[in-house]
Amino acid sequence: MQYQREADARLRVGIVGVGWHAYRNLLPTLTYLPVSLDAVCDIDVDRARVTSAQYGAHAYSSTADMYRDADLDAVLVSVSPKLHPELTCEALDAGLHVWLEKPPAMRAAQVEEIERHRGDRVVVVGFKKAFMPATRKAREIMAGPDFGRLRSLLAEYPMTIPADGADVLQRGDYANWLANGCHPLSFMLAVGGAVDAVTVHRGHSGGGVCILEYANGALGNFHLADGGRLPFERYAIYGDGGHITVENSSRVSWHRGIPFSYGRTTSYAPDGADHGTTVWEPQNSLATLENKALFTQGFYDELRYFCDCVIEGRAAVDGSLSFALDIMRVYEAALLSDGARMPTVVQS
Repeated sequence: MQYQREADARLRVGIVGVGWHAYRNLLPTLTYLPVSLDAVCDIDVDRARVTSAQYGAHAYSSTADMYRDADLDAVLVSVSPKLHPELTCEALDAGLHVWLEKPPAMRAAQVEEIERHRGDRVVVVGFKKAFMPATRKAREIMAGPDFGRLRSLLAEYPMTIPADGADVLQRGDYANWLANGCHPLSFMLAVGGAVDAVTVHRGHSGGGVCILEYANGALGNFHLADGGRLPFERYAIYGDGGHITVENSSRVSWHRGIPFSYGRTTSYAPDGADHGTTVWEPQNSLATLENKALFTQGFYDELRYFCDCVIEGRAAVDGSLSFALDIMRVYEAALLSDGARMPTVVQS
């Protein structure tokens, strides 16, 4: 990791939208990235001016003015998903690389429209759960020789899904199923891969079960845990050689089991270190980076990945528009399921 002030070369970036999320999470993360924040744009002129003054940047209330006057390499877009497609396409048409906050749009078709404007530019969507260290560790273990084939995946997250899913899509409602449901979905697709079909069974209060049929044959069980309280997030990933658990986004456990004979084994901690459970979690003794929320929750990794792709001239894979489109298709299929199996791509 290289601090911003240590970077020999920096990307010239602007940001569109400096509301509470951007101010609390995105702007502080720039301290750890090879960037120079040159422009701040917000429809609230006073907010743009105060924020730009804090960071030594120029303030704008119009993206068109910012793209005309500022010499930028890339832009960070963090507004409402109802505005994300239009603003992202505008930035791409201006020749800029784009990091885009999740969710990228209201409908899957809008993500496809963004792709048509992308050209050779880098676009990364900030699904932080796909980038957080816990996810990266889980994917590393799954790719290793001991995990084997993915069998099933369990997710637990406090969530409800609207009863009138078709109407939600028709009206363009920004429901919590999109705003925050995309968090666990992004984790599930990041570790499990593409999804062929979705089935949702909704309870009377809006919670229930969302079953994902992965293209690789595995099943994902997303418990829409209505009524859950903090800390509320758990995942379990089951393979041929063991299983991985992720708790509260910050505790990863790799469970390999122990040499065991029913009625014969006498110790839960037999000799050797090639079995049992290995745990990774942040330490909170030192004031260092790995235990800061900007790092444990994935903000640093998603923005660092974007910067690396731009600097190295390579297309994004993690958080790509293709990945975002897969998530949006699962989101839509779940809304339309009502107990029936819904393919993520409707066959004509």
